Amino acid sequence: MQSQLSNYKELQDFGNLELLSQQVVEGFITGLHKSPFHGFSVEFAEHRLYNAGDSVKNVDWKLFGRTDKLFVKRFEEETNLRCQIVLDVSSSMFYPDKTFNKLLFSVYASASLMYLLKKQRDAFGLSYFSDYLELTSTAKSTTAHQKYLFSELEKLVNRNENGIRTDVASALHQIAEQIHKRSLVIIFSDMLDGESEDGLNKIFDSLQHLKHNKHEIILFNVLDHKMELDFNFENRPYNFIDSESGEELKINPSTVRESYLESVNSYHKEIKLRCAQYKIDFIDADIHSGFYQILHSYLIKRAKMI
Repeated sequence: MQSQLSNYKELQDFGNLELLSQQVVEGFITGLHKSPFHGFSVEFAEHRLYNAGDSVKNVDWKLFGRTDKLFVKRFEEETNLRCQIVLDVSSSMFYPDKTFNKLLFSVYASASLMYLLKKQRDAFGLSYFSDYLELTSTAKSTTAHQKYLFSELEKLVNRNENGIRTDVASALHQIAEQIHKRSLVIIFSDMLDGESEDGLNKIFDSLQHLKHNKHEIILFNVLDHKMELDFNFENRPYNFIDSESGEELKINPSTVRESYLESVNSYHKEIKLRCAQYKIDFIDADIHSGFYQILHSYLIKRAKMI
């Protein structure tokens, strides 16, 4: 699973999100067969594992001969999972630059997840928010629905940074009220709305709201690890600009590196700890590590839910 699409220049070659997501997912599936995780079958779109009590007339004996495992044929109308994909589209997600940033990574990862969900005949919806909930859709598994959501994601690819702040808590509370069937909620956010204790408490109140309504959650904490976690800037003066407030700070990184790392690591550790307490799957998503980390984390969670 070493070769994967992770470079923006490569992604542009595919022209649109549907082609991109297809290439990412097909490469991922091929990699699964060459890895220790080959138990996730490439046949999963048309089959599921045999359960005691299933009719033997639906067993695929040819597949049994190839895999030595019992699979039954899945019918078109079956939907195993409902998934709501939630994106933070506030201005901090435009870091580090227009070429490839946290928002573009989240959009491409979401498109790949949708392609995989559709391939598995699972239902999926999309929500995205900044300082308010800008869009939310119901979860469906149709081709027309997939094309509609891809068109909404394409709009985000062309979105301009415009100094919009984040309100994670408010958006998640609204989403919790609007999802009426038990779902897997997948969130892409840099979680930069909870630096204060009060802000973090509000975010986890909203996550608890989702958990109280019986939803499962994967939180992908989307960051540029080299810069945002490791603070790996050159030893020279920089003009740092807060993308949401516009506030500027001219400083040499070496003078604040120690205090910055202490603060960031403490905040990051607190988020992980609280996610563990609430039984929320927390995944560090480095924008430079490709999309297979996203798909693999999703498949592991799906296997536990089905």
